[in-house]
Amino acid sequence: MDNERSIAASVGERSGLRLQWGPVFAGALFAAALSTILIGFGATIGLGVSSSSPSWREASAALALLSGLYLILQAMVSFGVGGYIAGRAQRLIGAAPSDLVESRDGLHGLTAWALGAVLSVLIITLVGLSTTRPAIESRPSATAAEPLLSAELDRLYRSLRRPANIDLGYERAEAGRILLMGGGHSGISSEDRSYLIQQVAAATGLAAADAEKRVDSVIGDARTAILRARRSAVILAFSVAAALLFGAVAAWAAACAGGRHRDGAPLPEWMGGRSTTAVPVV
Repeated sequence: MDNERSIAASVGERSGLRLQWGPVFAGALFAAALSTILIGFGATIGLGVSSSSPSWREASAALALLSGLYLILQAMVSFGVGGYIAGRAQRLIGAAPSDLVESRDGLHGLTAWALGAVLSVLIITLVGLSTTRPAIESRPSATAAEPLLSAELDRLYRSLRRPANIDLGYERAEAGRILLMGGGHSGISSEDRSYLIQQVAAATGLAAADAEKRVDSVIGDARTAILRARRSAVILAFSVAAALLFGAVAAWAAACAGGRHRDGAPLPEWMGGRSTTAVPVV
């Protein structure tokens, strides 16, 4: 008899640890869809952690912080819903201790979180590529400096006397690479600065002194823009890492709550469940 009970317990434990991929995929799809919707809504109302628009560089640090907090909150909501679905939609197979069942539910929620995060990244990447591809195809000589320093490059080569049929694509790309070097500790070398002055003077028809003033002004503005973009990138990195971490915690907790709801147990108080504390009758 004891041997049969031990065998049944081991079978129950093995079945309790087995992943059910149907609920996992369902939770991941719900999490990815909801995350994409919330991120799109936030970007529409201006809650984006980074942007290629020149006007974003004038945004305050409070807006960047608010955007990061929104990214974290949407991750908790999205992956919390996905984790709850992954835990709630499971089928009970065999008998297992309650702590093992809770661990199984949390594992399903964590797996749904991982799969949902991958799907969300793929969706956002595909959307980003589809929106930036036309601009890249229209400017085949554009470099990585164009989205960030487009306003500075426009001001650098602005001229009313230049013929309209002259293509400055390569010159802009070369100047963009030089300006990107200004974001480093060593800055732009004197040789590159002199070359840039000569290039601007030849392309715009400005005098050497005026070309030098314009180049120095653009170099300073480009360095400021690069530093602000670097700050936004740091905030974005921390926000994404924190959002993924809190999303994983929310998915685990929501999956455990979904499992309790599936088993008929009372939900936790943070999900609206009633307290199990007995009230004394007077």
